Amino acid sequence: MLQQTQVLRVIGKFSEFIERYPTVRDLAQASAADVLRLWKGMGYNRRALYLKGAAEAIVRQYQGKFPKDEVILAKLPGLGTYTARAILVFAFRQNIAMVDTNIRQIITHFFFRGKPQKEKVIQEIADQLLPKGKSWEWHQALMDYGALRLARARSGQAPKSKKSPFRDSSRFYRGRIVDRLRDGETTKQLLMEEFRAKYQKDAVFVNRIIEGLHKDGLLHLSDETISLPH
Repeated sequence: MLQQTQVLRVIGKFSEFIERYPTVRDLAQASAADVLRLWKGMGYNRRALYLKGAAEAIVRQYQGKFPKDEVILAKLPGLGTYTARAILVFAFRQNIAMVDTNIRQIITHFFFRGKPQKEKVIQEIADQLLPKGKSWEWHQALMDYGALRLARARSGQAPKSKKSPFRDSSRFYRGRIVDRLRDGETTKQLLMEEFRAKYQKDAVFVNRIIEGLHKDGLLHLSDETISLPH
């Protein structure tokens, strides 16, 4: 949920999500449509489907118990090396090093004078710095320090002018279509008419967005209707 999303936006949604799906089995058994409806307001809707897909894989392959192996975790939908290691550090307190954006910036600042380095180099430094038996505490401290350092750096910057960075991007309209479908199914023709009236977008543009969402599993497309995935 925190991927490219501010903490304050996530806190309420996380509590709501956990209340609705308290166990991995509950999430695995939920419909994709219900998960997407609950995800409203978070953006990056594919994350919701990845999360549900990971829950399904954990129930199907591991009897509902989270694997404690990095290689296995990294193969779950939507997960990669960082997320796999974060789970192992924070959920299972394994003594391994992980690298997020803040930790990468700390390492490049103190060891390479801010010069970007390859992921392998950063990981090697992180591995060497890890205090044995203190991985959980170490990463909490690093992430807090990185966030504080970033906040201080931003405090000296001039305020940015407000813009609408994705208003003309495909992602903006993908989100609007998913939001529309959260309210109920419709037809392709009606959806195109709505977008022409509201956003001045032609049928070719809207159809391309619809096809992309369908390909990503974010909507169900039939001859007559468009809806959230079942």
